[in-house]
Amino acid sequence: MSRQEPLVFIIAGEPSGDNLAGRLIAALRQMTGGRVQIAGIGGPQSEAQGLTSLFPMRELALIGIAEVLPHLPRLVKRINQTAATIREMKPDIVVTVDAPSFTLRVADKLRGSGIPIVHYVAPQAWAWRSGRARTLGKRVNHLMALLPFEVPFFAEHGLPTDYVGHPAIESALAGDGKSFRQKHGIADTAPLLCVVPGSRTSEVRHMLPVFAEAVERLMDRYRDLQVVIPVAPNVSDLVEAHTRDWPLPVLRVTDPAERFDAFAASDVAMAKSGTVTLELGLARVPMAVGYKVSALTAFIVRRMPIAVKYASLVNLLVDREIIPELIQENCSAEAMADKVGYLLGSAEARAAQQEGFDEALHILGDADPPPSRRAAQVVLDLIGKRKT
Repeated sequence: MSRQEPLVFIIAGEPSGDNLAGRLIAALRQMTGGRVQIAGIGGPQSEAQGLTSLFPMRELALIGIAEVLPHLPRLVKRINQTAATIREMKPDIVVTVDAPSFTLRVADKLRGSGIPIVHYVAPQAWAWRSGRARTLGKRVNHLMALLPFEVPFFAEHGLPTDYVGHPAIESALAGDGKSFRQKHGIADTAPLLCVVPGSRTSEVRHMLPVFAEAVERLMDRYRDLQVVIPVAPNVSDLVEAHTRDWPLPVLRVTDPAERFDAFAASDVAMAKSGTVTLELGLARVPMAVGYKVSALTAFIVRRMPIAVKYASLVNLLVDREIIPELIQENCSAEAMADKVGYLLGSAEARAAQQEGFDEALHILGDADPPPSRRAAQVVLDLIGKRKT
């Protein structure tokens, strides 16, 4: 007997993907009047929308070749388990959300199943001069892209692609900084530094020591400096353990609803390179960006041909260095403190970054309809085409 409601199997493998998946599920329910079934793998944001995860998403939140290798047997087991579950459930569509080292391997296992697969968040194949774009088309049937320039790139490689928009334009503009400061007793005149060390354990371990020493250096110049750290749930214990003894007030924000309020309240940020840099940019928070991985991962990556000049999304969108980037050996506490200190002390430098943020927002387009609804419409359209 056929299902009365479509079944969508969603796979999110890390916090940023879980945020996308949660919004997508909410949009699907809203646009169908609740007449949709959801299954798959996700974290707190997906589970808040009614998803019962096949297994804890935190098992998949790894990054870098050296970081993944020790966990490879468990990952292979989870890949096989996920593919077998999908084949048994026979959903109307599978939506894989980012985390390509896991999700696209699951897609490989589903070849020949006849189940359509749409991948949400284009892998950065455009950043690497390789055949990744072509091989992606052999694994998935459709792609939902966050950045406008990704559509023609993947179309040239024969993969149907829709631009749905970046989630940052849906949320980063809505923060209430004044209320946040009032709630947490932060004076309007106190310089507030937003520190974002990442959402994966390996990222936090690499980045937080650098940020900690940079903050200590900044304290010599800004005695009334305060720090806010928006913390992903899966690394909250680790972040608390590494920051509880910092010699200045540290506000750790664990409620996702306060994340963008914290951004809006901040004067400047130091952040790990990634999606958060665009979120901060669209919230108009000047920043310096850093990134470090293990020595082995860095060694391997440097031997790959890279086709882009920048690591942060804002710089990529405007094609120039709006945000200072400190990568690997250059990501030192001294350099980070210098870049952030300059921003704290220079209204002109902050304004220059904010002009670049406005340019990036113009390139991304408006948020009507919001990206989550655009993505949900693509999924529903693909389901509809399969049924006709």
